[in-house]
Amino acid sequence: MYTKAYGIIETLAPLHVGASAGEETGNLNLIFRDQFTQTGIIPGSSIRGRFRAEMRREGSPYKGDVNKWYGHEAVEGQADGGTTEALVKFEYASLVWFPVFCPGQPVVWISCPRLLRRYQMITGVEAPLPKPYTADPTLQAKQFSDQESTRKVLFFNLGFLEIEHEQDMKAWIPKGTSLQPQSLVVVGDNDIGLLHDMGLYRQSRVKLQEDMKKVAGGAFFNVEAIPEGSVFVFPIALKEKGWDPFAGQEQVEMYFGGLESIGFGRCRVTLGGEYC
Repeated sequence: MYTKAYGIIETLAPLHVGASAGEETGNLNLIFRDQFTQTGIIPGSSIRGRFRAEMRREGSPYKGDVNKWYGHEAVEGQADGGTTEALVKFEYASLVWFPVFCPGQPVVWISCPRLLRRYQMITGVEAPLPKPYTADPTLQAKQFSDQESTRKVLFFNLGFLEIEHEQDMKAWIPKGTSLQPQSLVVVGDNDIGLLHDMGLYRQSRVKLQEDMKKVAGGAFFNVEAIPEGSVFVFPIALKEKGWDPFAGQEQVEMYFGGLESIGFGRCRVTLGGEYC
Protein backbone atom coordinates (compact mmCIF):
# COMPACT_ATOMS: atom_id res chain seq x y z
CA MET A 1 0.00 0.00 0.00
CA TYR A 2 1.21 3.48 -0.86
CA THR A 3 0.61 6.68 1.07
CA LYS A 4 -0.82 9.29 -1.29
CA ALA A 5 0.39 12.88 -1.45
CA TYR A 6 0.55 15.53 -4.12
CA GLY A 7 2.38 18.67 -5.17
CA ILE A 8 1.15 21.98 -6.58
CA ILE A 9 3.48 23.98 -8.86
CA GLU A 10 2.77 27.66 -9.55
CA THR A 11 5.10 29.25 -12.09
CA LEU A 12 6.72 32.51 -11.03
CA ALA A 13 8.57 32.89 -14.34
CA PRO A 14 8.21 31.31 -17.80
CA LEU A 15 8.79 27.54 -17.62
CA HIS A 16 10.43 25.55 -20.42
CA VAL A 17 10.55 21.77 -20.09
CA GLY A 18 11.12 20.19 -23.48
CA ALA A 19 13.59 20.31 -26.33
CA SER A 20 16.96 21.73 -25.35
CA ALA A 21 18.21 24.98 -26.84
CA GLY A 22 19.92 24.46 -30.19
CA GLU A 23 21.45 26.55 -32.91
CA GLU A 24 19.55 25.24 -35.94
CA THR A 25 18.00 27.88 -38.15
CA GLY A 26 14.40 28.45 -37.13
CA ASN A 27 14.48 25.78 -34.42
CA LEU A 28 11.42 26.08 -32.17
CA ASN A 29 12.27 24.49 -28.83
CA LEU A 30 8.90 22.94 -28.05
CA ILE A 31 7.61 22.15 -24.57
CA PHE A 32 6.41 18.69 -23.60
CA ARG A 33 2.65 18.30 -24.06
CA ASP A 34 -0.12 16.03 -22.88
CA GLN A 35 -1.16 13.77 -25.76
CA PHE A 36 -4.91 14.36 -25.34
CA THR A 37 -5.36 18.04 -24.43
CA GLN A 38 -2.09 19.23 -26.04
CA THR A 39 -1.37 21.31 -22.94
CA GLY A 40 2.03 21.60 -21.29
CA ILE A 41 3.26 19.02 -18.79
CA ILE A 42 6.29 18.51 -16.55
CA PRO A 43 7.51 14.89 -16.80
CA GLY A 44 7.84 12.95 -13.57
CA SER A 45 11.55 12.46 -14.27
CA SER A 46 12.09 16.24 -14.24
CA ILE A 47 10.25 16.59 -10.93
CA ARG A 48 12.11 13.67 -9.34
CA GLY A 49 15.46 15.00 -10.53
CA ARG A 50 14.84 18.44 -9.01
CA PHE A 51 13.66 17.05 -5.66
CA ARG A 52 16.61 14.67 -5.52
CA ALA A 53 19.06 17.46 -6.37
CA GLU A 54 17.61 19.69 -3.64
CA MET A 55 18.06 16.97 -1.04
CA ARG A 56 21.68 16.39 -2.19
CA ARG A 57 22.81 20.01 -2.03
CA GLU A 58 25.35 21.15 0.53
CA GLY A 59 23.81 22.22 3.81
CA SER A 60 20.68 20.09 3.47
CA PRO A 61 19.89 18.34 6.77
CA TYR A 62 18.61 15.36 4.77
CA LYS A 63 21.58 14.92 2.43
CA GLY A 64 22.34 11.51 3.90
CA ASP A 65 18.80 10.26 3.17
CA VAL A 66 18.98 10.63 -0.62
CA ASN A 67 19.66 6.97 -1.33
CA LYS A 68 16.97 5.86 1.11
CA TRP A 69 14.16 7.82 -0.57
CA TYR A 70 15.29 7.89 -4.20
CA GLY A 71 17.23 4.65 -4.48
CA HIS A 72 20.80 4.35 -5.71
CA GLU A 73 22.73 3.04 -8.67
CA ALA A 74 24.72 -0.15 -8.87
CA VAL A 75 27.63 -0.43 -6.45
CA GLU A 76 30.87 -1.83 -7.84
CA GLY A 77 31.91 -5.10 -6.25
CA GLN A 78 28.44 -6.31 -5.30
CA ALA A 79 27.05 -9.32 -7.15
CA ASP A 80 23.63 -7.81 -7.80
CA GLY A 81 24.83 -4.23 -7.93
CA GLY A 82 23.10 -3.39 -4.65
CA THR A 83 20.45 -1.29 -6.38
CA THR A 84 17.44 -0.25 -4.34
CA GLU A 85 13.91 0.83 -5.19
CA ALA A 86 12.91 4.44 -4.58
CA LEU A 87 10.50 4.89 -1.67
CA VAL A 88 8.98 8.05 -3.20
CA LYS A 89 7.49 8.04 -6.69
CA PHE A 90 6.44 10.96 -8.89
CA GLU A 91 4.02 11.13 -11.81
CA TYR A 92 3.91 13.88 -14.40
CA ALA A 93 2.49 17.30 -13.56
CA SER A 94 -0.53 18.42 -15.61
CA LEU A 95 -1.98 21.89 -15.89
CA VAL A 96 -4.84 22.89 -13.61
CA TRP A 97 -5.15 26.58 -14.54
CA PHE A 98 -3.52 28.52 -17.37
CA PRO A 99 -3.56 32.35 -17.75
CA VAL A 100 -4.90 33.83 -20.98
CA PHE A 101 -5.03 37.49 -21.99
CA CYS A 102 -8.44 38.88 -22.96
CA PRO A 103 -8.20 42.22 -24.85
CA GLY A 104 -9.97 44.97 -22.91
CA GLN A 105 -10.81 42.60 -20.04
CA PRO A 106 -8.99 41.17 -17.01
CA VAL A 107 -6.69 38.16 -17.49
CA VAL A 108 -8.54 34.89 -16.87
CA TRP A 109 -7.24 31.44 -15.93
CA ILE A 110 -8.70 28.62 -18.02
CA SER A 111 -9.01 24.88 -17.55
CA CYS A 112 -11.15 22.06 -18.94
CA PRO A 113 -13.09 19.10 -17.48
CA ARG A 114 -10.37 16.59 -18.39
CA LEU A 115 -7.65 18.50 -16.54
CA LEU A 116 -9.90 19.24 -13.56
CA ARG A 117 -10.92 15.58 -13.35
CA ARG A 118 -7.27 14.58 -12.90
CA TYR A 119 -6.83 17.32 -10.29
CA GLN A 120 -9.92 15.99 -8.50
CA MET A 121 -8.60 12.43 -8.44
CA ILE A 122 -5.22 13.54 -7.10
CA THR A 123 -6.38 15.96 -4.39
CA GLY A 124 -9.79 14.52 -3.49
CA VAL A 125 -11.87 17.63 -4.22
CA GLU A 126 -15.50 16.81 -3.41
CA ALA A 127 -17.16 19.64 -5.35
CA PRO A 128 -19.05 18.71 -8.54
CA LEU A 129 -16.92 18.79 -11.67
CA PRO A 130 -17.65 22.01 -13.62
CA LYS A 131 -19.23 21.69 -17.05
CA PRO A 132 -17.63 23.31 -20.12
CA TYR A 133 -18.11 27.09 -20.31
CA THR A 134 -18.56 27.47 -16.55
CA ALA A 135 -17.35 30.41 -14.47
CA ASP A 136 -17.80 31.77 -10.96
CA PRO A 137 -20.78 34.15 -10.57
CA THR A 138 -18.31 36.93 -9.75
CA LEU A 139 -16.51 36.70 -13.11
CA GLN A 140 -15.89 40.13 -14.64
CA ALA A 141 -16.89 39.93 -18.29
CA LYS A 142 -18.78 41.82 -20.96
CA GLN A 143 -22.54 41.41 -20.61
CA PHE A 144 -25.02 41.21 -23.48
CA SER A 145 -28.77 41.27 -22.97
CA ASP A 146 -31.71 40.31 -25.12
CA GLN A 147 -35.38 39.67 -24.44
CA GLU A 148 -34.68 36.25 -22.95
CA SER A 149 -31.58 36.64 -20.78
CA THR A 150 -28.37 38.45 -19.92
CA ARG A 151 -25.20 36.62 -20.95
CA LYS A 152 -21.54 37.00 -20.01
CA VAL A 153 -19.09 36.84 -22.90
CA LEU A 154 -15.29 36.74 -22.92
CA PHE A 155 -13.34 38.03 -25.88
CA PHE A 156 -10.17 36.11 -26.78
CA ASN A 157 -7.86 36.88 -29.68
CA LEU A 158 -9.51 34.02 -31.55
CA GLY A 159 -13.13 35.02 -30.97
CA PHE A 160 -15.90 35.15 -28.39
CA LEU A 161 -16.66 32.64 -25.64
CA GLU A 162 -20.06 32.70 -23.96
CA ILE A 163 -20.42 31.63 -20.32
CA GLU A 164 -23.23 29.07 -20.18
CA HIS A 165 -23.06 27.96 -16.53
CA GLU A 166 -22.17 29.50 -13.16
CA GLN A 167 -20.68 27.65 -10.19
CA ASP A 168 -18.77 28.54 -7.05
CA MET A 169 -15.13 27.93 -8.03
CA LYS A 170 -13.48 28.31 -4.61
CA ALA A 171 -13.10 24.53 -4.25
CA TRP A 172 -11.06 24.42 -7.46
CA ILE A 173 -8.33 26.81 -6.30
CA PRO A 174 -5.22 24.68 -5.59
CA LYS A 175 -3.54 24.87 -2.23
CA GLY A 176 -0.85 27.54 -1.85
CA THR A 177 -1.72 29.51 -4.99
CA SER A 178 -2.80 33.12 -5.40
CA LEU A 179 -5.74 32.50 -7.74
CA GLN A 180 -9.10 34.20 -7.24
CA PRO A 181 -12.52 32.62 -8.02
CA GLN A 182 -13.62 35.54 -10.21
CA SER A 183 -10.74 34.82 -12.62
CA LEU A 184 -11.45 31.12 -13.30
CA VAL A 185 -13.16 29.86 -16.46
CA VAL A 186 -13.72 26.27 -17.59
CA VAL A 187 -13.70 25.74 -21.36
CA GLY A 188 -14.36 22.61 -23.43
CA ASP A 189 -11.81 19.80 -23.81
CA ASN A 190 -11.74 20.53 -27.54
CA ASP A 191 -10.94 24.22 -26.98
CA ILE A 192 -8.18 24.05 -24.39
CA GLY A 193 -5.38 23.14 -26.81
CA LEU A 194 -5.95 26.13 -29.11
CA LEU A 195 -6.36 28.59 -26.23
CA HIS A 196 -3.25 27.13 -24.58
CA ASP A 197 -1.14 27.71 -27.70
CA MET A 198 -2.45 31.26 -27.90
CA GLY A 199 -1.26 31.99 -24.36
CA LEU A 200 2.23 30.46 -24.46
CA TYR A 201 5.30 32.61 -23.78
CA ARG A 202 7.53 32.76 -26.86
CA GLN A 203 10.97 34.30 -27.27
CA SER A 204 13.32 34.59 -30.23
CA ARG A 205 16.99 34.04 -29.40
CA VAL A 206 20.28 34.40 -31.23
CA LYS A 207 23.86 33.35 -30.66
CA LEU A 208 26.43 36.16 -30.80
CA GLN A 209 29.96 35.83 -32.07
CA GLU A 210 32.61 35.23 -29.43
CA ASP A 211 34.48 38.51 -29.93
CA MET A 212 31.70 40.99 -30.80
CA LYS A 213 27.99 41.66 -30.42
CA LYS A 214 27.11 40.34 -33.84
CA VAL A 215 24.81 37.45 -34.64
CA ALA A 216 26.68 34.32 -35.65
CA GLY A 217 25.69 33.06 -39.08
CA GLY A 218 22.55 30.92 -39.05
CA ALA A 219 22.30 30.94 -35.25
CA PHE A 220 18.69 32.09 -34.85
CA PHE A 221 16.27 30.00 -32.84
CA ASN A 222 13.05 30.33 -30.87
CA VAL A 223 11.80 28.96 -27.57
CA GLU A 224 8.30 28.53 -26.16
CA ALA A 225 7.40 28.27 -22.47
CA ILE A 226 4.50 27.98 -20.07
CA PRO A 227 3.73 31.54 -18.89
CA GLU A 228 4.08 32.97 -15.42
CA GLY A 229 1.05 32.29 -13.22
CA SER A 230 0.28 28.79 -14.52
CA VAL A 231 -0.65 26.10 -11.98
CA PHE A 232 0.19 22.37 -12.18
CA VAL A 233 -0.61 19.35 -10.02
CA PHE A 234 1.31 16.07 -9.71
CA PRO A 235 0.69 12.95 -7.58
CA ILE A 236 3.24 11.48 -5.20
CA ALA A 237 3.25 7.91 -3.85
CA LEU A 238 5.29 6.90 -0.79
CA LYS A 239 6.10 3.42 0.44
CA GLU A 240 6.95 4.89 3.85
CA LYS A 241 5.96 8.05 5.68
CA GLY A 242 8.61 10.47 6.91
CA TRP A 243 9.72 11.99 3.60
CA ASP A 244 10.41 15.66 4.35
CA PRO A 245 12.10 17.28 1.33
CA PHE A 246 11.50 20.86 2.47
CA ALA A 247 12.94 20.44 5.99
CA GLY A 248 9.66 21.03 7.78
CA GLN A 249 8.29 23.61 5.37
CA GLU A 250 5.18 23.09 3.28
CA GLN A 251 6.08 25.50 0.49
CA VAL A 252 9.39 26.49 -1.17
CA GLU A 253 10.67 27.99 -4.40
CA MET A 254 12.39 25.64 -6.85
CA TYR A 255 13.64 25.74 -10.44
CA PHE A 256 12.35 23.30 -13.07
CA GLY A 257 13.28 22.77 -16.69
CA GLY A 258 16.02 24.58 -18.55
CA LEU A 259 17.25 28.10 -19.32
CA GLU A 260 17.45 29.07 -15.63
CA SER A 261 20.37 31.38 -16.41
CA ILE A 262 18.10 33.67 -18.46
CA GLY A 263 15.22 33.74 -15.99
CA PHE A 264 13.20 30.63 -16.81
CA GLY A 265 11.89 27.93 -14.49
CA ARG A 266 11.33 29.62 -11.11
CA CYS A 267 8.31 28.06 -9.40
CA ARG A 268 6.56 27.90 -6.05
CA VAL A 269 5.97 24.32 -4.92
CA THR A 270 3.44 23.36 -2.25
CA LEU A 271 3.05 19.83 -0.87
CA GLY A 272 -0.23 18.36 0.30
CA GLY A 273 -1.55 15.03 1.53
CA GLU A 274 0.10 12.59 3.95
CA TYR A 275 3.81 12.66 3.26
CA CYS A 276 5.52 13.32 6.63
